[in-house]
Amino acid sequence: MKQEVSIVDVAKEAGVSIATVSNVVNGKGRVSMSTIKKVQRVIEELGYTPNLPARNLKTRRTDLIGLVVPTMKPGRLQDNPFYWDLLAGVEEGARDRKFHIILTGIDESTETFAFVKERRLDGLIIVGINERSQAIDRVMELGVPAVFIDSYLQDSEFYQVNLDDRMGSYRATSYLIAQGHRRIALLIGDIPMERIANYGVLHERWLGYKDALEEAGIPYDPQLMIKLPTSLEGGYQAANRLVELTDVTAIFSFSDVSAMGVLRSLKEKNKSVPGEYSVIGFDNLFMSEYTSPSLTTVSQNILEKGHTAVRMLLDQIDGQPIAERRKTLPVDLIVRETTGRGPFF
Repeated sequence: MKQEVSIVDVAKEAGVSIATVSNVVNGKGRVSMSTIKKVQRVIEELGYTPNLPARNLKTRRTDLIGLVVPTMKPGRLQDNPFYWDLLAGVEEGARDRKFHIILTGIDESTETFAFVKERRLDGLIIVGINERSQAIDRVMELGVPAVFIDSYLQDSEFYQVNLDDRMGSYRATSYLIAQGHRRIALLIGDIPMERIANYGVLHERWLGYKDALEEAGIPYDPQLMIKLPTSLEGGYQAANRLVELTDVTAIFSFSDVSAMGVLRSLKEKNKSVPGEYSVIGFDNLFMSEYTSPSLTTVSQNILEKGHTAVRMLLDQIDGQPIAERRKTLPVDLIVRETTGRGPFF
């Protein structure tokens, strides 16, 4: 039987102390780059694996954090590639600090968050919690470090990472207006409009849409709000409603995924884009450039959103100072082929 390689073996082979090897493995202490590279080379050559259970008993940490996505259908996270990019950003940032990620979808109205204690998670990143969600109190009762993404919670004590959603929506709508569109439908998601203030991201984007209309002197028309799920199927069905609306020449979707569904359905209806309808999405997902025609969209750096959130969380776990409890990331408008001139250009 092959003898297990120990930290002593690594230290001896590298010609350094056991403490130095420990510092390299744990990313702690002051170690020169040349020594780090030498120790890492020896670790790889010898096939050394740190004794994580023993280390965790000493530090009372598991080096595990949870990425939590509230959804009524936890098994359907794959429906929106936004979460793929976000997970990639969180995982990259966590890996750099030698942490691992558990991804879970929950029903926020019933979830007890028992999995946090069962897995002894060191912290949580929660995506898209609304202001009145019961999940907020449950997370706070756990007493673990937490960061909220895309949540717009009013309590200034919460650590949050958001996007400049209102500005993104304003820029998209203003661009359509500048192109000569006046009747602009909004694919807003499947929420009751009387409760939109409870849904931070959707509310901010809705306000940005209204800001642009008001600035241009265009009356807001609630009949142009298309309330269907943020999904390919939701967008596909939205096109049925779109073609029924009088004089509408453009649609702004609050997600790229829904916009792609709109494009597919309009094509099947022999409606030209951007000839008859201009379409704008939101997110700039990696496949948005490859739709036919390529999708005009509000761009956010989803990977950076994940990086920022995980840095904020791990700094809490490590007891490091954090300059800002709320970080707002910028947006950009990427003009491609799905938008063109409207009748008032």
